[in-house]
Amino acid sequence: MTEAAILRPKDLKTNDRGGGARTTPLVTRKCGSTSMINGITAFDPGAAIGMHKHNCEESVMVIEGQAIAEIDGVQHHLDTNDTTWIPANVPHRFINASDKPMRIFWTYASIDATRTMIATGEERTIDAEHVAK
Repeated sequence: MTEAAILRPKDLKTNDRGGGARTTPLVTRKCGSTSMINGITAFDPGAAIGMHKHNCEESVMVIEGQAIAEIDGVQHHLDTNDTTWIPANVPHRFINASDKPMRIFWTYASIDATRTMIATGEERTIDAEHVAK
């Protein structure tokens, strides 16, 4: 049986995603998860991540600041604690259009979650792209 894990973001590696976004993976295979992945992504003012989709459902909660969630071509303004549920294969991205930091807490419904960038078609597993460099 796998033991429970206590994860403290301040003690974990953070990965620079470029463009003012940084991700701290939390629950992954590394801690023993067999069915889900989650983590936190921090956005500098004005930062955005590219339009992408996943092979599984995703939920994202704004845990600091305000965000714009662009989901399937529609922009939604989100405040702290607002939460999204995004079905598999629906294009989306998150934007910090404010002048203050913004952070999101995300959860994928599969340990084998992938991210496919809409602009390039490049696909990577979430676990692989969140390995600290």
